Amino acid sequence: MTGTPPDVVCLGESMVTFLPTRPGRLADVPTFDRAIGGAESNVACALAAAGHRTKWVGRVGQDGFGTHLTEAIGAYGVDVSAVVRDPDRPTGVYFRTATDRATAAYEVVYHRSGSAASAMSPSTVPYDVVGGGRILHLTGITAALSDSCLALLRELTSPRPGRPLVSFDVNFRPGLWVDPVGGGPVLLELARRADLVFVGADEAEEAWGVGEADAIRALIPEPAVLVVKRGAEGATVYERSVQPRRRSRRGGPGAEPPVTDTVTHVPSPRVDVVAPTGAGDAFAAGFLHGTLRGLDAKARLRHGHLMAAAALTVAGDVAGSPARRAHADRLVGADDEAWGRLHLGPGWTGEDQEVRTP
Repeated sequence: MTGTPPDVVCLGESMVTFLPTRPGRLADVPTFDRAIGGAESNVACALAAAGHRTKWVGRVGQDGFGTHLTEAIGAYGVDVSAVVRDPDRPTGVYFRTATDRATAAYEVVYHRSGSAASAMSPSTVPYDVVGGGRILHLTGITAALSDSCLALLRELTSPRPGRPLVSFDVNFRPGLWVDPVGGGPVLLELARRADLVFVGADEAEEAWGVGEADAIRALIPEPAVLVVKRGAEGATVYERSVQPRRRSRRGGPGAEPPVTDTVTHVPSPRVDVVAPTGAGDAFAAGFLHGTLRGLDAKARLRHGHLMAAAALTVAGDVAGSPARRAHADRLVGADDEAWGRLHLGPGWTGEDQEVRTP
């Protein structure tokens, strides 16, 4: 894969994740299962599983955890040739409970301060390493890791000739920011410089004080595509469209053509949730999957919902994919009534599994 330009390049930190073997407080859970986690590598893995050429650019320690991450992500078919092994800094790890992140019982403990990934910077990540794909996918998590990581994201989102489509998932995590209040303006700055932005209505409310989809679009008018996610309620995409320029009464050039949005909303299917993590990354992967295929807005949103459902119905952070692309395409192509009846549970991604539409 290293000699073929990737469809999507994903840059960011991946960590070894320790998942509890039973519900409960971290203080009470005796054993954990090892997995991989990281917003950007999750997207790369999910897209690779869906048949796309993907590349993960990151930095890990010269330790066993770094070896595991590189091998595990590569096993999905992701190009990991640009991953740097840092001999002086460790690979990040984290522990979490099985509880939903949105509840007070959720606990997560990160051991990522001073990690190898936090040393990423414009000088350690040459642009030619990340700029060769059709899409460059970034998230706000990277911006919170260090000043040098923020400088890197500012460089990658700067206008330049031949820049790939820049996809940016806001991913506001207050606990990662030294100053959570200051994190909001930084993420807003980066979102305004991207071409495609994903943001949850809840995180927009926390970061910027606005939670309604139209208000979020008014705050971030620059990206050509904005996707606002509302969990079980569904997602809305705003796509900028330019109306044809009108000629003046005298026959000369008219005023600048008005810019408007085409707005599409798609509800989420019902899902029997196994673990509530990784859905946002999976949704982004599904939407990018549809974008790479040139699908319309409704189909892109539906693919996002299906990828999210694939993540929600497994224990780890990385989404599975339907056994064949045609399996997902059949669901995406359903009429609105049939889509509204979808009920997805564990194992639904297997081609031989029944999808309930009561």
